[in-house]
Amino acid sequence: MLLLTDPVDALWTSAQLGFDGKPLKSLSQGDVDFDLVPLTDEAAKQAESPVVDEGMIIAIIKTALGDKVTDVRASKRLTDSAACLVAEGKGPDRELDKLLARHHRANASKPVLEINTRHPLVAAIPAAQAAKDDAAAGSLSLLLFEQAQILDGEIPDDPAAFAKRLNELVLRGVGKT
Repeated sequence: MLLLTDPVDALWTSAQLGFDGKPLKSLSQGDVDFDLVPLTDEAAKQAESPVVDEGMIIAIIKTALGDKVTDVRASKRLTDSAACLVAEGKGPDRELDKLLARHHRANASKPVLEINTRHPLVAAIPAAQAAKDDAAAGSLSLLLFEQAQILDGEIPDDPAAFAKRLNELVLRGVGKT
């Protein structure tokens, strides 16, 4: 594993380079296969835990996000985080895409939202839907996306709306609304 921290380092993973017959791959590329990586005892135990209906969660999130993302899918890479943004399978990784967009003064391509279906925040989405609280399910879906944007080094499209949505959900969680 190489840790490349400079934005221009994304060029290396897009080139056809490798070591000892193994190609360089970016973790922000959506098609990384983690099946060959051995799981720790804790991760193996978590992988065995029951998963809520992935299809229903994905459908709710896709509806709430609309065209903000190209796709929503369950993640094999996330253990503690609720969601992350990755690039569509082929093409540049997220960092290279953002670098090229800044250089050409254009918008970066839309990402794929990967969700951790075992995370409590993600599991709360179908619970809100089942309670006929579509507004809460939509707010949670948007919150997942905006948190993933922040973790990716981006600013949400509407920071004031993000803060308001976060405050409402926190207050609901502590029983103040």
